[in-house]
Amino acid sequence: MDPLQKVSPFRLPYLLRREKNPKLALQLFRNPNSNNPLKLFRYSLPSYDIIITKLGRAKMFNEIEQILAQMSQETRFIPKEIIFCNIISFYGRSRLSEQALRTYNGIPAFRCQRTVKSFNSLLNALLNCRELEKIREIYKDIDRYASPDACTYNILINACRLSNSLDDAWKLFDEMRRKDIKPNAITFGTLISVLCANSKLDDAFRLKEDMLRIFGLKPNAFVYASLIKGLCKANELDLAFNLKDEILLEKTVELDSAIYTTLISELFRAGRKGEVSGILEEMTRIGCKPDTITYNAMISGFCNEKDFDSAFALLNEMTEKGCKPDVISYNVIIAGFCMDGRLKEAIELFEDMPRRKCAPDVVSYRILFDGLCDGMELKEAALILDEMVFKGLIPRASSANKFVGMLCQEDKMDLLTSVLNTLAKGNAVDMDTWKVVISVVIQKSELLDLSKLVDTLVLS
Repeated sequence: MDPLQKVSPFRLPYLLRREKNPKLALQLFRNPNSNNPLKLFRYSLPSYDIIITKLGRAKMFNEIEQILAQMSQETRFIPKEIIFCNIISFYGRSRLSEQALRTYNGIPAFRCQRTVKSFNSLLNALLNCRELEKIREIYKDIDRYASPDACTYNILINACRLSNSLDDAWKLFDEMRRKDIKPNAITFGTLISVLCANSKLDDAFRLKEDMLRIFGLKPNAFVYASLIKGLCKANELDLAFNLKDEILLEKTVELDSAIYTTLISELFRAGRKGEVSGILEEMTRIGCKPDTITYNAMISGFCNEKDFDSAFALLNEMTEKGCKPDVISYNVIIAGFCMDGRLKEAIELFEDMPRRKCAPDVVSYRILFDGLCDGMELKEAALILDEMVFKGLIPRASSANKFVGMLCQEDKMDLLTSVLNTLAKGNAVDMDTWKVVISVVIQKSELLDLSKLVDTLVLS
């Protein structure tokens, strides 16, 4: 765009939408006419909507608050509720429950009427944050906020699923019917999932029949997936396969990879891995492509059986079939190697991950670090720890303290000093770490070494 070209309030939303970089978009929003910065710019509602969405996706929350403060001064329009719903959702995905609640409470200050839409956004955000008690607290005063709809109850029932509260889920379902709020397929799917998780399979299948008979709703893929998972959990694998065959025969719903992945995992668990190839053939026949989760289930199954050659073969097969292995694919094999004491192979695969275009994550480092500690490869563990901290990652506190204790027990005082320095750089030295050091050193009557250790850390 020509920098001298004037940007009108009508053109700004178009330019913001085109700009992929959220920081540059914010810069454009704040100063749309850089050649005349003193002239008052009349922002439109779409401009606010677009910039807030871009900032939310980039998790630039401080900037969002600044934009909201600016928008609160607007008198030419009233912001739409959907803008606040989006902000609440962004906070929920980032596990920022207090900010989500504050945004919801602040909607009236913008002269915007709150409805059940923003209330549901808040409930869902709190659900993402696992603030189940807060959800119960808000629900008690539900009539003060909005008139609940099916979506409201779906979120509440899902909260019961996460807290494994079957009785509360049933009460909510009965309450819906008393209030003449018609449940939908998501309602039944969530409730059936709760029943299956509580091994109430007869009730789950009965509710599935009621969906069609009483409410005229066809069970969807989520309902069938929950039932199949429930049967697998109850070690009724043959019944799970019968249900899968029933779906195929009646063409009730389209079977997806999630259902097949569940069955594949259970075949490995039941020691029936020989049947997995038949499942894969069936998936190909009906046009259901195995995804990364499906392959990871098979990789995990082979690793549990210490069949690492087959697990590796799947990595290559995934690449050949255009299904890119993810970090979980590698982490599962590295963990399998560590558990089997094959630390050299674990290190080699870990170091080979970048070449395979998959960077190790914090879980990768923690798996390898724990494996090296368990295998008493203390120098290698210290090197991995140093690399972790350099990348801004830290081990689990229990693992770090265990490692420090091992170094003390093995009289590796020079290495201990280095490790404590590394942990200090990552702000990972806590009181428990010092308790481990002090208790072991005092037990060995090496107070002089301890004083030297403290002096070294203070001076570093």
